[in-house]
Amino acid sequence: MTATTDRPHMLTEDFEAVARIAAREREGTRLEFIYGVIRSKAMPDGDHGRITQWLTRICLQHRPELWLHPGQGIKAQQNRAGRAIPDAALAPSDAFVGQGDWVDPEPILMVVEVTSWDSDTHRRDHVEKPRAYAETGIPVYLLIDRAKCEVSVYSEPEGHRYALVRTLPFGRDVELPDPVGITLQTEQLKDWVR
Repeated sequence: MTATTDRPHMLTEDFEAVARIAAREREGTRLEFIYGVIRSKAMPDGDHGRITQWLTRICLQHRPELWLHPGQGIKAQQNRAGRAIPDAALAPSDAFVGQGDWVDPEPILMVVEVTSWDSDTHRRDHVEKPRAYAETGIPVYLLIDRAKCEVSVYSEPEGHRYALVRTLPFGRDVELPDPVGITLQTEQLKDWVR
């Protein structure tokens, strides 16, 4: 990134105030603040929601001590200056009790993004979010790409990137590495794409 793109458009606390007002004024408005730029996050459609349900059920079966928290805002990036809303975050059930809209990411084992059909989904989910989540130190980033019918697993965060990225087509078994330790059978994902 260049010096101009590293400079935020506003302070983090100003963004938080804007996000609270937007959410209160317009139902369903969800704003993120990644690398100093405000972006709106698309509302999930029915298939998007069904994928999250599917993944929640699998996580509960294999890791009942954890919960797949949907839509939880987290402090992201280097120095926790960004604000991201993953589609879900795998963490202990009570990991975020007593915290506000934007929680400490320390207990998160995995974040999940399911692509939307909006125009900036590639930049957001394939470029900006992996970098932000790696900088945050989140061990696993699971990306379910409905347009490409692929699942990507990012692991081993190292600074601004994940050292390992494994991408497989829907229908293949996908191993989520430790600390998650779950294998996903992804055949059913083929039913929830356009």
